Amino acid sequence: MHRDHVFVCGHPALDFAATLGARRSTRSELFVTPERLNAWYLESGLVDAITPGGEDDVREAITVREAVYRLVTNRRLGEEYDREALAVVNAAARRTPVTPQLTRTGRHTDATPEQALATVARQAVELLGGPDVPLMKECGNPECTRVYLDRSRGMRRQWCGMESCGNRFKAAAYRARKRSAPAAAKR
Repeated sequence: MHRDHVFVCGHPALDFAATLGARRSTRSELFVTPERLNAWYLESGLVDAITPGGEDDVREAITVREAVYRLVTNRRLGEEYDREALAVVNAAARRTPVTPQLTRTGRHTDATPEQALATVARQAVELLGGPDVPLMKECGNPECTRVYLDRSRGMRRQWCGMESCGNRFKAAAYRARKRSAPAAAKR
């Protein structure tokens, strides 16, 4: 199983929207196969077990993901919601969600890809209609397009995550300063 899914956004719907990386440059699609989609559902903690999916599940997930990203962007920028994106997310949210079951060993959640997607859509509805909207920020790395919830003191967080963007961006800035320092010293 691949372990390159990153969960740094502070909300499952935002992490789901972030599965297409670097939207403004060389896009990086994580949902390339049904197995990778199911791996995301498992790694996110949304489900404990999931039935195998197909290419249709991947296409549907990408459609819902892009609609969620569009609505998050609309909301973050104070724009009116895109009507098509709204219809896609609401239709997905109306489907049967994941239902946890209590077992002798604790909580267990089996799901189909459709149920998992319905649950993500519902989480997006809850986020976009809830009190955390003012906390949504886009990563300060110009190459990154992740939106995250900034719960830091004073809302001063700049990066989706230090490991994924902050350290890389700070190291690049340091190298750029070092390269320009000798030139400045020669003047």
